[in-house]
Amino acid sequence: MMKNKKVIVVEDNRDISDLIKLHLSDIGIQVDTYYDGIDGWNKIKQSDYDLIILDIMLPGMNGINICKKIRNTSKTYTPILMLTSRSSEIDRVLGLESGADDYLTKPFSLMEMVARVKALIRRHDAMSVKSIRSEKLEFIDLSINTQTREVIKHQQHLVLTAKEFDLLLHFAKHPGQVFDRMQLLDKVWGYGHEGYEHTVNSHINRLRGKLETDPRTPQFIKTIWGVGYQFIASAA
Repeated sequence: MMKNKKVIVVEDNRDISDLIKLHLSDIGIQVDTYYDGIDGWNKIKQSDYDLIILDIMLPGMNGINICKKIRNTSKTYTPILMLTSRSSEIDRVLGLESGADDYLTKPFSLMEMVARVKALIRRHDAMSVKSIRSEKLEFIDLSINTQTREVIKHQQHLVLTAKEFDLLLHFAKHPGQVFDRMQLLDKVWGYGHEGYEHTVNSHINRLRGKLETDPRTPQFIKTIWGVGYQFIASAA
């Protein structure tokens, strides 16, 4: 159920903002709307939300900078969904690298938007419950803190995006199990729509670039050709 959930939408296009608010309100979510980046950031600092929706291009302060400020200053983790009017890869990468959990490119389906919002909130709620039960996952030279979302390898902190961390955590909680791309979309992103499999590939490639000593011959996240991907817990 989405009742008692609070979402803030920072989007300068009032028609889009109003449509998002209307559809999220229909499933019981309380929605605050702001049309300026600075106003939105000031409200985010003062309030607790279950999800933040940010347009990339905003007057006052853009969505990328707001996202970075949230991740650098907030003591609690809140999912962020980015909106962009451009479909170039660089916009998506910038949003994800700044700490966003997911993105939608305009024009987008309102049904898909609602599905993404519900998936992000449900996944965050589930991760919060699991974090209480187990704070750390320890491997030979890899430590994953589920509460602080810190990853340490060879005594060095790895800087991961929100979704890279979620992907690694899912693998680490199921060592040895093989997942295909649709399964990873469903478990990590919360949706399994066909046509989004490339999202898994790009995230795994970036995660390997940060996690593996030699990404060309990965030791932790193996490709099982024709099947999917597998986490090797004994990697050194």
